Amino acid sequence: MFMTSVGLAVAAIPEGLPAIVTILLSIGVTKMAKRNSIIRKLPAVETLGSSSVICSDKTGTLTQNKMKVVKTEGVYDNINNKDKNFLLKIASMCTDCNIAYKNKEPFAEGEPTEVAIVNAAISHGQNKDEIYREEKRISDIPFDSERKLMTTIHKIGNKYRLITKGAPDVLINRCIRVYVNGKNEQLTSINRLNILSKNENMAKDALRVIAVAYRDLEKLPDKIDNRIENDLTFVGLLGMIDPPREGVKEAVSTCNRAGIKTVMITGDHIITAKAIAKNLGILKLGDIAITGEELDKISQKELEKNIMDYSVFARVSPEHKVRIVKAFQNKRKYCSNDRGPE
Repeated sequence: MFMTSVGLAVAAIPEGLPAIVTILLSIGVTKMAKRNSIIRKLPAVETLGSSSVICSDKTGTLTQNKMKVVKTEGVYDNINNKDKNFLLKIASMCTDCNIAYKNKEPFAEGEPTEVAIVNAAISHGQNKDEIYREEKRISDIPFDSERKLMTTIHKIGNKYRLITKGAPDVLINRCIRVYVNGKNEQLTSINRLNILSKNENMAKDALRVIAVAYRDLEKLPDKIDNRIENDLTFVGLLGMIDPPREGVKEAVSTCNRAGIKTVMITGDHIITAKAIAKNLGILKLGDIAITGEELDKISQKELEKNIMDYSVFARVSPEHKVRIVKAFQNKRKYCSNDRGPE
């Protein structure tokens, strides 16, 4: 009887069980894929089901990452064509993207923000490749999220031109002059207010704003680093639109109905971030938007205590992102089951 029992127990487990399990799992994954849910590890579904907060980047995730320059601004209203062409020229020079040709027509390839700048310059007769032949690029200081600036250095005859582009609120603090009607003027407090006001108004229209400045040098310093990004001449602002991705607004609404909080974390200006977040339904009445600079003044304990009040984090660095995610993970009194956000 014992031998018979063992035999029945073994026989009850078919040899095809592993194959059957694999096939059933494959069918389940296929059905999920048809509902736009693709995963590598099935336990991730269980984790997702217990999530209460989703932190998302903006550019390329919530938006299409297909930039287009739609507005140019100088120091004063109604920038003239001469200043506009100069702005687009030096802005395109301070990029890393390449020029390709289709049917002999030039177009830019590379990072979307820089592509938008170079294509805008091309549309105004400023071909980066042709400019580089006369004003050769000899060095650069790459963009990083701390400085929020990028600089290229070009040789023009026996002199050198340093071109810097980046966040307007950062770059304006490095400028001592402004470029108006083809000439350099002293940067005044009124000029500064005008520039910052234009930046704010463009950001309110959900535009990503890039500022451009330059500086001419007789000779280069022995060491090229970010210390040369000073005493610049401000040239103008470029406003780019990045439309929201199709279906993102509906996805955010679905998360809201499911009790999942959606948070935007971006390096863009806070006004731009707020405008897009409101449009997508991320920033609701009573929610708070905060910058990385303001975040630095808050202790981690205080941040964890009030983290659920924030829906938009702007002008943040990678270090800020780690703090934000840890604060959400350590929050314990938001969920009714006292488990906290996953």
